Amino acid sequence: MKKLPILTAVLLLVACTSAPPTPEWQSQSLSAIKSYKAAYLSGNTRVAEVEFERAKTEVARTGRPDLMARLELLRCATQVASLVMNPCTGYQALAQDAAPAEHAYASFIAGRWAALQAEQLPMHYRTLVTQTQAQASQNAKAEPDTVAPIQSKLNQIEDPLARLVAAGALIRREPLSTADIELAVETASAQGWRRPLLAWLGVQLKRDQTIGNAETAAGIQRRIDLVLLKN
Repeated sequence: MKKLPILTAVLLLVACTSAPPTPEWQSQSLSAIKSYKAAYLSGNTRVAEVEFERAKTEVARTGRPDLMARLELLRCATQVASLVMNPCTGYQALAQDAAPAEHAYASFIAGRWAALQAEQLPMHYRTLVTQTQAQASQNAKAEPDTVAPIQSKLNQIEDPLARLVAAGALIRREPLSTADIELAVETASAQGWRRPLLAWLGVQLKRDQTIGNAETAAGIQRRIDLVLLKN
C-alpha cells in the first residue's frame, strides 16, 4: 500500500483489506483534504476554501475536537509552506483538546523550536530540529565573531510538501541560506505548485536585489512573470 503524505496520515487512517470497511467520514474527508491541498498550492483560493469546509464537515461528524485540531494544523502547515504566516487561530481554539504531538507540531510550524521535543514530531522533521537546536546552542555560547551560520538539512526531507513546510517554519526563526531558498524554489517548481513557488521566488528576488545582483534578480523576475502569466 502506498504510504500517505505525513500531513494526511496524521489525520486519517486508511483501512487495510482485512479490516472493517472504512467509515464514510474518513473517505470523504480524505478526498476533501487532497482536493484542498491541490487547490491551495495551485493558488485556487476559492476551491481550497470550499474543500476545506467539506473536510471540516466530515470530521465534525465524529464529535472529536482532537481530530478537528489536526485538520486545522494541516491547513496552517500548508499555508506555512507558501510563506503565509498567519496565526493558526483554528487550531488555537481547539488546542486544549489536542494531543502532545499536535502541540509539538503547532510549535514546529510556528518556528518555536527552542524547547521543542523532536521525538514528538513526524520522523522526517526530527533531524532538522535536533541539529538546529544544537547549532543554536553552540552559537549562543560562542563569541560574536565566531558564530557559525546554521546549515540546515532541508535536502534530507524527501516529501516535497513536508520540505516546504520545514523551510517555511525555519525561515520564521532565522534567515535561510541561499542554498535552502533555492531548494525551496525548485521544490515548488518541480511540483508545479504556483502559490509556494511565487512566495519563494519573491524571497529569492529580494535576496539578490539586496546584495545588488541585478542580473540574477532579473532572471528571477522573468520566472515570476511567467508564473503569473494568464491563459
